[in-house]
Amino acid sequence: MLYVLHAYDYTDEKALERRMSVRERHLEGAKILKAEGHFVLGGALLSSEGKMMGSMMVVDFETETQLNEWLHKDPYVTGKVWEKIDIKPFKKADF
Repeated sequence: MLYVLHAYDYTDEKALERRMSVRERHLEGAKILKAEGHFVLGGALLSSEGKMMGSMMVVDFETETQLNEWLHKDPYVTGKVWEKIDIKPFKKADF
């Protein structure tokens, strides 16, 4: 099942510092997800000023339980980078 994830960063004065301190671990985790067939597409959400303010990912997991197991271990969750996370099932248009 595909899921689309929109995650919005905290907005306090230390938010960007927290993001940058765990960013490499988060990206390494995304590479592992891709190698395992779970990562479809993703990247940073940008503000109108071009600053990172969150993330968007499309991931593929058999169950919502597997999705949650991954999510709760992600450095952006454990490192208090993402404040609000919205996840919805996603159906890719096939043309």
